[in-house]
Amino acid sequence: MERGPTGDHRQTAVAIEERPGTDQRPVIVAKGQGSVAEQILELAFASGVKVREDADLVEILEAVEVDSEIPVFALATVAEILTYVYRANGQQPPPNHVAATLETERSGQ
Repeated sequence: MERGPTGDHRQTAVAIEERPGTDQRPVIVAKGQGSVAEQILELAFASGVKVREDADLVEILEAVEVDSEIPVFALATVAEILTYVYRANGQQPPPNHVAATLETERSGQ
């Protein structure tokens, strides 16, 4: 889950989901601004989903349609965030599907 800046700017939230065991890159599962962003964040907090503020990444991800894969150029940042989330939850990240996908995309396969 990513959230954009607050204050003078309208709050933005983008939720991503990694789907281990598939060949699919992480997917945007929800996004919104204002009250929609607040609802996304409330659901995340209530469900124990880790939230990280990253205005630059939110700006990139909010241009991606819901149910679409994360763009290749954003994978490194998303992989870093997912690793943080796994560790914050006291879990070992599974074999790094995001990093493997990134390497496949870079090699042109």
